[in-house]
Amino acid sequence: MADHRWTFERVGGFDQPRITTGADLAAIAELDQKLWVALACPVAGLEMDERTLALIDSDHDGRVRAPELIAAIKWATGLLKDDEVLAKGADGLALDEIDDSTDEGKLVLRTAKELLERAGHAGSKTLAIADVKVAIEAFEKQAFNGDSILPADSASDETVKKAIEDVLACTKPETDKGGKPGVTKATVEAFFKDIAAHAAWLKKGEEDTTIATLGADTAAAFAAVAAVRAKVDDYFTRQRIVAYDKRALVAMNGEEKDYLALTAKQLSLGSAEVASLPLAQIDGTRSVPLPLEQGVNPAWAAKLADLRAKAVKPILGDRAALSEADWATLTAKLVEHEKWLGAKEGASVEKLGAARVKELAASDLQEKILALVAEDAAKEPLAKAIENVEKLVRLRRDLMTLANNFVAFRDFYDRRRDKAIFQAGTLYLDSRACDLCMKVMDAGRHATMAPLANTYLVYCDCKNAKGDKMSICAAVTAGDVDNLMVGRNGVFYDRKGKDWDATITKIIDNPISIRQAFWSPYKKVIRLVEEQIAKRAEAAAQRADARVTTGVTETAAAADTGAPAAAAAAGATPPPPKKLDIGVVAAIGVAVGGITAAIGAFLQAFFGLGWLMPLGVIGLILAISGPSMAVAWLKLRKRNLGPILDANGWAVNAQAKVNVPLGTSLTALARLPDGASRELSDPFAEKKRPWAVYVILAVILVLAGAWLIGKLDKWLPGKARSTSVLGENAPAYVAPADAGPPAAP
Repeated sequence: MADHRWTFERVGGFDQPRITTGADLAAIAELDQKLWVALACPVAGLEMDERTLALIDSDHDGRVRAPELIAAIKWATGLLKDDEVLAKGADGLALDEIDDSTDEGKLVLRTAKELLERAGHAGSKTLAIADVKVAIEAFEKQAFNGDSILPADSASDETVKKAIEDVLACTKPETDKGGKPGVTKATVEAFFKDIAAHAAWLKKGEEDTTIATLGADTAAAFAAVAAVRAKVDDYFTRQRIVAYDKRALVAMNGEEKDYLALTAKQLSLGSAEVASLPLAQIDGTRSVPLPLEQGVNPAWAAKLADLRAKAVKPILGDRAALSEADWATLTAKLVEHEKWLGAKEGASVEKLGAARVKELAASDLQEKILALVAEDAAKEPLAKAIENVEKLVRLRRDLMTLANNFVAFRDFYDRRRDKAIFQAGTLYLDSRACDLCMKVMDAGRHATMAPLANTYLVYCDCKNAKGDKMSICAAVTAGDVDNLMVGRNGVFYDRKGKDWDATITKIIDNPISIRQAFWSPYKKVIRLVEEQIAKRAEAAAQRADARVTTGVTETAAAADTGAPAAAAAAGATPPPPKKLDIGVVAAIGVAVGGITAAIGAFLQAFFGLGWLMPLGVIGLILAISGPSMAVAWLKLRKRNLGPILDANGWAVNAQAKVNVPLGTSLTALARLPDGASRELSDPFAEKKRPWAVYVILAVILVLAGAWLIGKLDKWLPGKARSTSVLGENAPAYVAPADAGPPAAP
């Protein structure tokens, strides 16, 4: 296909290949990847059958990359007689469309016919995706489905089934295609290896008399010793310390204040405070043995009794006390058993119990289970053939769509077509419908990448009636932003038409349009004034509340003293009113004078423009709105889809711009239907004010002021000039230096 003649179209500010025919699809492998719009896309989170993308994702890393798409196209075109079949994008693969001139084609055709029979459509000439699903579900539920994973119920022999359950209990299970936990060849071999090792370890412990000092009772004796070993060692150590220095006697037994602290608590034999006391009283005589029955710490009495019965009596003979030498003898008898325990092998199967381990080690169950796993694996070619048929049917339907959302973004930029696969639905919010909505798969990555798109974005948490949740990101590309705020609610409709409650959780602020940028400075000033007025009103209200509270408190205090009201009134002299400082008056005068002078200078300069006054008004407006509009113009030119998609795992390879016309089409504002009538009389409308009259009066006053100071004389006839009407009292008119002779009266 090296001689394929490509057609490119300029859309979105860059050249995109036009992919409309099967020949275009087949030639994609030869197209320079620098001309591709994207080089990778995620498998999950798109409005496309995830199973199709998973079949194309050959390395199962969760992303479809350019080489994988090329491989899928090459594979599909190699199994079809005519490449143009892929361009139709219809559901259903006709059997006569399969090229059976190769061995793989023959296998796919034979398997497709078998799937039709399994789906109950024997004799049909077309295999649909629904037929494939039915056949695959039936095949995967079989005991042997070719995935080399064996569930327990695949075995008909109860003995083998029980052994498989033991393997599952002691190893990490795998999930077979039918959704059941199962074992593999590797897990079975690892399990029986541990069985053999643990059985040999158990046998050594039973047959070696140095390990099994007490035979079958050795384990119980060792457990009884281990339960008190640290505490017994502690007792004899304390005895030695006191024998060394009698001054430590009180401290080693526990001081009186420690016991006093215990009396304030609710105690039990299991209390940590009681258990922390010595096993028995320390007297500092090393020859005094440890009592095992009388005078012992009640928290340890049961364990000491167990030690006496299971270890002391079988090894040393029955006795009520244990000397330090006896304790050393007792522990020495169990040293080999302790070493044997430390060298335990096959610990993963210990939970099955010694009897079951020995039974499995002596059986041939490993061979039987592996034989079943091999039988399942023998079905792998059939499973692979079924998967290939499924893949071919899905690629016949979806490959053209994927190419036009991967190699080119035709579905996104052509507004006459369906939405792109990355568009999740439509968000209805604040009298507008936003079509550019994408699922947010990684909120952290979105927070880093999305601001680079120079687009006004709202993030919403969505929830439906079933309790399902998801997060979306919507681009707002038309209208105003005055009523968009965190916490605002809307409704999101996904591509299947299901509605979700949507709540704004985050906003990334960027210009929406030049018009919005024009009004932005004025709205900011109005908001600032409103905020300042609100703050001052709130402060005044707080001061008023404070004065009322203070007055009530003082009145109540005066009433509590019992003093007559007249006396209270006579004794209370109101503070003299504050005098206005002369400096404040001067400062106010200077400020008023400065403001008046500034206003006068502005008016003089403005009226001095003469017939250029309209241009002065335009210049003033541009001075206020111009910077905001310039910034908006620059950002709107840079509005880019790439960072938003990259944040979801795409690898966008082009400057996928969203210019103003495209952005306007992506957000629809509320408008009345064609032919609708409107009733303009609003019974709750606010009382109208004669603003037109106010404006006319203002214009008249401005013109009168201009005439009064002579600014209009040069445009008026002699009799209408202020110098003629007002005479000597009229302000002197000074003609400009380049003005001609005055007009004749």
